[in-house]
Amino acid sequence: MITIATAASAAYIVAALLFILALDGLSHHETAKVGNAFGIAGMSIALAATIALAVDRRIEGIGLVLLLVAMLIGAAIGLWRARVVEMTGIPELIALLHSFVGLAAVLVGWNGYLQVEGDPGGAEAKSLNALGTLGIHHAEVFIGVFVGAVTFTGSIIAYLKLSARMKSAPLVLPGKNLLNLGALVLFVALTVWFVISPALWLLVVVTLLALALGLHLVASIGGGDMPVVVSMLNSYSGWAAAASGFLLENDLLIVTGALVGSSGAYLSYIMCQAMNRSFLSVIAGGFGIEAASGSQEDLGTHRETTVDEVADLLSSASSVVIAPGYGMAVAQAQYGVADLTKALRDKGIEVRFAIHPVAGRLPGHMNVLLAEAKVPYDIVLEMDEINDDFADTDVVLVIGANDTVNPAAAEDPGSPIAGMPVLRVWEAKDVIVLKRSMASGYAGVANPLFYRDNSAMLFGDAKDQVTAVIAGLH
Repeated sequence: MITIATAASAAYIVAALLFILALDGLSHHETAKVGNAFGIAGMSIALAATIALAVDRRIEGIGLVLLLVAMLIGAAIGLWRARVVEMTGIPELIALLHSFVGLAAVLVGWNGYLQVEGDPGGAEAKSLNALGTLGIHHAEVFIGVFVGAVTFTGSIIAYLKLSARMKSAPLVLPGKNLLNLGALVLFVALTVWFVISPALWLLVVVTLLALALGLHLVASIGGGDMPVVVSMLNSYSGWAAAASGFLLENDLLIVTGALVGSSGAYLSYIMCQAMNRSFLSVIAGGFGIEAASGSQEDLGTHRETTVDEVADLLSSASSVVIAPGYGMAVAQAQYGVADLTKALRDKGIEVRFAIHPVAGRLPGHMNVLLAEAKVPYDIVLEMDEINDDFADTDVVLVIGANDTVNPAAAEDPGSPIAGMPVLRVWEAKDVIVLKRSMASGYAGVANPLFYRDNSAMLFGDAKDQVTAVIAGLH
């Protein structure tokens, strides 16, 4: 006879497989929608199985009502936010969602303590003690609370920075790296202490320590590193969920938490590679500090251009590359850029897109925007695929990008972004930069590209200027 528990376990396996298919689908442009559908299906199955299991375990009355009400409230908020959020707001929304996972892990950990360590004479504690796994439970509670609390406050700070509610520059306290290292050493010592002799005050101390560490850890990271921070927090939230899975004895939480944690860690590695930095150097901060070598005043004089001149230049070109950045997202210019691409291709001009791995505020941010505007996938190329082609390109349109096209990364050893791989747009015959002003980018580093002889600035709202350029094509 198939019991509810057996059916729920089978449903969890199906859901886990769907989550794996979702990750695979989301790794490619062409299959992203299908991957998202797999993820939705997996979560729907997981929720249904969880409710069925709760009913089977005789969670009824007010408990079941609270469970259903919480799900309905969460679903309503999720649907509302998904409908109203702009693409420019996706990075900070993701950071905020990570904070919820961290907070949930903290609450699950505290609940685990109250059920077992806080009630040593209870059935749960006696059962674990009989199995010889009580010490493991102590460690699960302590580590789960720590990881969850770090994720919670770290994600809140990331949200505040990404949404410009606080400055993106790093918080630089005296001995900040020693503070972080000291907090980790103290955590290890407290964990050993708690496993040997669990006490409420130790759990309170580690919760406060982790909250402070998460706050300081992310506040100390500069704005230029925020794409890495988002993927790093994604990884933390996964491990926090896995820790909750161990405490709740939920195999699905363990599997999905491990999937999210490992994929987030790998994505962080890819982002670090794209920025030529180590993960430890990101944690130590650095990007986001104003450049010490040079200022905008001593870089030369920039040259301004007009819509008509840009339209003439594009009309006479045989090859055009468009390098988008966060400014394109802010101006919501992706649809105009798609129309410009079509107009140029209709004239027989080759048009391609150059996407830097950390363009925007989130990995894949630009790819999603262009896909939303129905730009063909086959002309959207990653940095490594197109960087060698700039020397043979007639015109490069830089739309709202800054740090990802900064020559200082390749030519100025004293720059805060020295060594970071960038799009070598300056090698093209002509470069047109669409920006609102001469302000530096998110990393706070001045850009010599704007002052090059083959570069010209087209100031104004990117959406309006692109529309005007389309009208001026001949």
